[in-house]
Amino acid sequence: MDTEHAIARHYAHGSLEQAILDALAAAGKDADHLSPADLAPVDEFHIGGRAATIEFAAQLGVHGGMRLLDVGCGLGGAARYFAHEHGCHVTGIDLSGEYVAVANALAARVGLGERVSYLQASALDLPFTPESFDAVYLFHVGMNIEDKGRMFAGIQRVLAPSGVHGIDDVMRTGPGELSLPVPWASSAEACFVADPPTYRQLLQAAGFDVRKERNRRDFALDVFQKMRARGAPGRPAPLGLHIVMGANAAQKIANMVGDIGRGVIAPVEMICQAVS
Repeated sequence: MDTEHAIARHYAHGSLEQAILDALAAAGKDADHLSPADLAPVDEFHIGGRAATIEFAAQLGVHGGMRLLDVGCGLGGAARYFAHEHGCHVTGIDLSGEYVAVANALAARVGLGERVSYLQASALDLPFTPESFDAVYLFHVGMNIEDKGRMFAGIQRVLAPSGVHGIDDVMRTGPGELSLPVPWASSAEACFVADPPTYRQLLQAAGFDVRKERNRRDFALDVFQKMRARGAPGRPAPLGLHIVMGANAAQKIANMVGDIGRGVIAPVEMICQAVS
């Protein structure tokens, strides 16, 4: 639990919902008349944001009526996208009580309170009965999980037979020390980046067959190059992930991008199917 407390502290903000509402106002948005797309700059806390979520949905094969579990949902943006654009019913869990509260508040603001719900829970102790979901996915979560085998076993338990498990994690792809802080960790005590072979081994042991895998390094570098091209000197746009990451957001991003550029890490997608 000490590690989970450290992770929760890393993501703590204190007044996150108000900060987002203030940023929406500064961006010219009416907080009482929002669409899920209006929140995309701040509520999808993974490399590539909404664009990555859209591509991931195609890889995962989601369709209307599916029961999805979002492990480590953060502010719930991906869950709202799946519900709004694909007609899914989505449950999200996160360690951060503040994130869960904000996620539920934002879902209500965009009229998705009946299709998505969020609760505070650990990825290592999923509070659901067996076969509760048709698919389970996680975006940039495994880097905070030391016992990934336990997480995968829990996910397999709550999946329906032949259910799909999708992963989009930052993984180790080469030698070298990670530069800290990064968006998911301020220190080594909460940073558990592993390589793709380790994921594949643990997934197989938990009862999964990895059907598709792709390294998204080039995609990530292109995303950050376009961000730099769009950016202007001085203050960032009012609504963005700097709100979530805090005062040292620029340093966290620079360290991550540098490590991706050096070939130490990269976002990697894996699409798996539960096997008997």
